[in-house]
Amino acid sequence: MKFVIPGEPTGKGRPRVVNIGGHARAFTPEKTASYENLIKLEFERQGGCHLGKSEIVMRIRAFYAIPKGDSRIKREAKLAGSVRPVKKPDCDNVIKIVADALNGLAYDDDCQIVAVSCEKWFGEEPRVEVEIGIAD
Repeated sequence: MKFVIPGEPTGKGRPRVVNIGGHARAFTPEKTASYENLIKLEFERQGGCHLGKSEIVMRIRAFYAIPKGDSRIKREAKLAGSVRPVKKPDCDNVIKIVADALNGLAYDDDCQIVAVSCEKWFGEEPRVEVEIGIAD
């Protein structure tokens, strides 16, 4: 199954810790929570279904926007894939936010993921393409 998350790729943010009444409390940053909700909404909207307790494989392709100030030659090189994004978020953080968001929705727990790949590209439209399926 494949679905697309529109917009610039976002990575999993680190939990923030605050001291409330002498007790440390951890919370998820707002940007992370919003992006996880977007992932869930797009998964459901695009016909995603629960894969049960199976072993899961996941492929992620993150497409970053091309800066407006790039020359025509630079732009063409980026679209052709000869220049790839070397910028944040890191692939591991993109994987983490997608895998966590799909917990309980596409599968019971992200520990079921037995193989994952992530690629970073430039594209006309920033987005994240996610393919998930049952391992062979």
